[in-house]
Amino acid sequence: MENNNQTSTDFFLSGLFPPSRIGLFFFILIVLIFLMALFGNLSMIILILLDTHLHTPMYFLLSQLSLMDLNYISTIVPKMAFDYLFGNKTISFIGCGVQSFFFLTLAGGEGLLLASMAYDRYVAICSPLHYPIRMSKRICALMIIGSWLMGSINSCAHTVYALHIPYCQSRTINHFFCDVPAMLTLACMDTWVYEYTVFVSTTLLIVFPFIGIASSYSRVLFAICHMQSTEGRKKAYSTCSTHLTVVTFYYAPFAYTYLRPRSLRSPTEDKVLAVFYTILTPMLNPIIYSLRNKEVIGALRRVIQRMCSVKM
Repeated sequence: MENNNQTSTDFFLSGLFPPSRIGLFFFILIVLIFLMALFGNLSMIILILLDTHLHTPMYFLLSQLSLMDLNYISTIVPKMAFDYLFGNKTISFIGCGVQSFFFLTLAGGEGLLLASMAYDRYVAICSPLHYPIRMSKRICALMIIGSWLMGSINSCAHTVYALHIPYCQSRTINHFFCDVPAMLTLACMDTWVYEYTVFVSTTLLIVFPFIGIASSYSRVLFAICHMQSTEGRKKAYSTCSTHLTVVTFYYAPFAYTYLRPRSLRSPTEDKVLAVFYTILTPMLNPIIYSLRNKEVIGALRRVIQRMCSVKM
């Protein structure tokens, strides 16, 4: 019935919510999470911009993480919410390509940015005397530009391929957004070569950075254990445990989804896992970094006090 509204070039997204009261409940929950993510990430960006105490490489990288998360969740949820409210789950061929491009750019960029943040903590704790040199403004800017650039190049290659393969008569994508592997199930050709490139790009942008993060934090934890200052040990452990929490929520479901062969993948399982790295992680990042970070809480107090003094 719903496919009748499609044109020959439109895709049809099956969506995330079932047409029931449970579906309505999850829809409201996702919308609330989306609003929290918007408020949290936007607040983090503004706070880092306004407070000079946070003008350091660590928080510069964190502001970029918030910017990526802000765009990341905005690429997925508004379209999904519109489809559920108005019952029109179609998306144009070009619209699907645009959504796929931004999703892959932000997904790859965030994976590399998290690795840069791990390197920042590694240098700060294991080589504090070399920190101003190894994490200068120039190097920090190159890390950020590299994350965006590598994510864009990878995304462009995947999106161009997805838009140039022939699709069969069925255009129903069994997902809640234009995920390229889900689109490939509709292809009228053998896509094993492309599936191999997905494996390679996931390894380069997700697995290798994760290995780098794991090795960095193994050195960091070793250094923390040998710290003589109790206060310094607590601060370092709090910062590292916060970052590891973010990394786990992002990398684990993403890698598990994209490294499996098509024969072992389940559309329902892919949807559930996608919720973690497209919706939950962008909401959790600002909460984790703010509630467990005394410097962010202190900066928030200073900004609030400054605003109150201006009004008076």
